[in-house]
Amino acid sequence: MTLTIGEHTPRHIRRIVRAFLTDWNLEHLTETTELAATELTTNVFRHVPDRRCTFLLRKQRKGVRLEVTDAYAQLPAKPAELSPDTEGGRGLLLLTAMADKWGVTPTPTGGKTVWCECGT
Repeated sequence: MTLTIGEHTPRHIRRIVRAFLTDWNLEHLTETTELAATELTTNVFRHVPDRRCTFLLRKQRKGVRLEVTDAYAQLPAKPAELSPDTEGGRGLLLLTAMADKWGVTPTPTGGKTVWCECGT
């Protein structure tokens, strides 16, 4: 999906994620995947100036992969780089704790894709 993230978009994305996981018989991944989807879309809302992105949920052999791609070049700080006084970035700590793996890949057009895998 290509979309502009609004204040209520993460709630709608969670519903879509839940529906796909149910169709794919992967309900056991709902909590983790919904949290990841919320974090990734909320980061676009908070940090990407035009709030536009592409959201991808893909079924894999074992689990799912989420990708959120935007045109904003600034990469998120890795949780290990955060100081205790930093106000943001706590969601990425949650992602680190709950997702099997996650990362950031710069795009050839100067943006980035933030991705995670759950259940792998």
